[in-house]
Amino acid sequence: MHTIDDLLHIMARLRDPQGGCPWDLQQDFASIAPYTIEEAYEVADAIDRGDFDELRGELGDLLLQVVFHARLAEEAGHFAFAGVVDAICSKMIRRHPHVFGDAAVADAAAQTRAWEEHKRQERAATGAADTSVLAGIARGLPEWQRALKLQKRAATVGFDWPSVDPVFAKLREELEEVRAEFAAGADPHRLTDEIGDVLFVCVNLARHAGVDVSAALRGANAKFERRFRRMEQLAAAAGEGLAGKSLAEQDALWDAAKREERAP
Repeated sequence: MHTIDDLLHIMARLRDPQGGCPWDLQQDFASIAPYTIEEAYEVADAIDRGDFDELRGELGDLLLQVVFHARLAEEAGHFAFAGVVDAICSKMIRRHPHVFGDAAVADAAAQTRAWEEHKRQERAATGAADTSVLAGIARGLPEWQRALKLQKRAATVGFDWPSVDPVFAKLREELEEVRAEFAAGADPHRLTDEIGDVLFVCVNLARHAGVDVSAALRGANAKFERRFRRMEQLAAAAGEGLAGKSLAEQDALWDAAKREERAP
């Protein structure tokens, strides 16, 4: 069985100017970054589908991305893969004093608060100028995920709704503001602002409901795709296509697909 050392050797060979892979030699941090994000989502997709054979492969693809970035950094004289391993090991030990030291935490929620406090102390120790509770939230995150992190951070100092009822009230308020913008002529900039508010509150609603935003949206996407494909199949079975049907006829096919799913 291959080891991590084998993978490091393979990456070194791929990046070898003498006999390496032309594509790999052309890459840099910026060009590889989108692949890193894509591989992380493919890991999540395999988990969501419960496909563990595929998960094994996708985790390997994601590990390759880490090795690739580390190799680029080593070539530039910044750090090597061993430094990546040392950094994460040190961080995990430092941020889990209840496991590797004498500290104690009551539960997972307490550990989450302690984790954030460790991160704040680490930022302060580096002399970071940004001392906000919201400091350190990456701007490269998907915006829904960044919204969730912003809300969670704000909640650590008590800036949060006490229950889900005010969230519903806020959602209704934001939806009415969107409706008002449409009635006023649907200015694109105002609509962008108001619809952004609706989406931000929807993330907050999911947080208060204890629902994973990503999983919920993946489920909604999968449901839509499944039902739409069934609409296409139903239309094709009648010797027709969706494009030639009216919206009412398409809605009837959608309803038929929904009924099939709900049938025992």
